[in-house]
Amino acid sequence: MKKSNSQLPAFLADLTAKARARSLTDTDWSARAGVRNETLSRLRRRSSCDLSTLQALAAAVGARLVIDDGAAATATTPDGHFPASLDRNDEARLLKLAASGNLAHDAWTAAGPRFFMAGLAVMLAGEPGLDRRGLLALAEHLHPGATEPAVFTRWLERSPLRPSRFLPLLAMERKHAA
Repeated sequence: MKKSNSQLPAFLADLTAKARARSLTDTDWSARAGVRNETLSRLRRRSSCDLSTLQALAAAVGARLVIDDGAAATATTPDGHFPASLDRNDEARLLKLAASGNLAHDAWTAAGPRFFMAGLAVMLAGEPGLDRRGLLALAEHLHPGATEPAVFTRWLERSPLRPSRFLPLLAMERKHAA
């Protein structure tokens, strides 16, 4: 089954990064996936791909494909920078992510709008015991310029997440996780 996907190049770039993180060349990666190296090379110039090929390439680097109909997508502000609302369940989900130490770009992108998540990473970078450099690099990756003081000030002014509430909850979450 072939399906056009304008996100295929970005998806393959993410999978390639995962392969490189595992020290896999394209030849190694395609062999593990059970596809020809030429197929992998051709995919980078195409806009469509067999689903089974994508599944095999993802599995070979420890990733998995998820089909998302968008029904669970969080509503955002009109500019798309912040969640339209932030309830206790959302807060708990963000606390778990923050306490986990997981700095994977895809995990943070899936957790909320990129600007909002970048601001959260900048805020967390100031907390003792967290990976400051990693969080700041993540913030810049999610939204270039997020670490600039003026940009972070704008985030603080508009964010539905209140640091005065979130940071003490995070300290408790981290204490319980230890």
